Amino acid sequence: MMSALEIKELAISRGGRPLFQGLNLNLGAGQACALTGRNGSGKTSLLRAIAGLLSVDTGEIAFGGQDSDQARRTEIHLVGHADGLKSGQTARDELAFWTRWTGGNPSSMDSAIDRLDIRRLLDLEIRRLSAGQKRRLALARLLAAPRTLWLLDEPLSPLDSVWRTRFGEMMGDHLRSGGMIVAAIHDPLPIPAQVLEINP
Repeated sequence: MMSALEIKELAISRGGRPLFQGLNLNLGAGQACALTGRNGSGKTSLLRAIAGLLSVDTGEIAFGGQDSDQARRTEIHLVGHADGLKSGQTARDELAFWTRWTGGNPSSMDSAIDRLDIRRLLDLEIRRLSAGQKRRLALARLLAAPRTLWLLDEPLSPLDSVWRTRFGEMMGDHLRSGGMIVAAIHDPLPIPAQVLEINP
């Protein structure tokens, strides 16, 4: 299990324009970090860099001594702002695909379905779901295939107050089990978290 996330003197550019430089973060088991900053400051880019989807200009991203490629394959979940769901698929098929892809099993998928209360949505095509329902389906991946580090981009934005509270409870459970969370936010997280403000 990944024991830490360590970021040292990181610099990232987009389209030849520097987003930030000299960024540092140390996160241990059971800890969360809230990424803040104005739109376009680089919050999403940082999440993608941690996940290995975006190259960095300078600096280092390490995973507590674990091999970086291995950690990214087996220890990280990234749930982006756009959810990444195929509109023509049923909710059941989409969740089943992501569960298999990320190493979950039918039992963990079934538990996630109940925890996110999406059983009645399973036979519907993604295009027929509301924004909040789509987000709950995307978040179900986190429980269907448990992994140590959750990278979340605006996870609360389409959720109503009830589901914000419930997902906050899930995040708390994840931290208590030794997991870690890095979330790009505009709204405060419903869990204790260190704040990292990203400025150009």
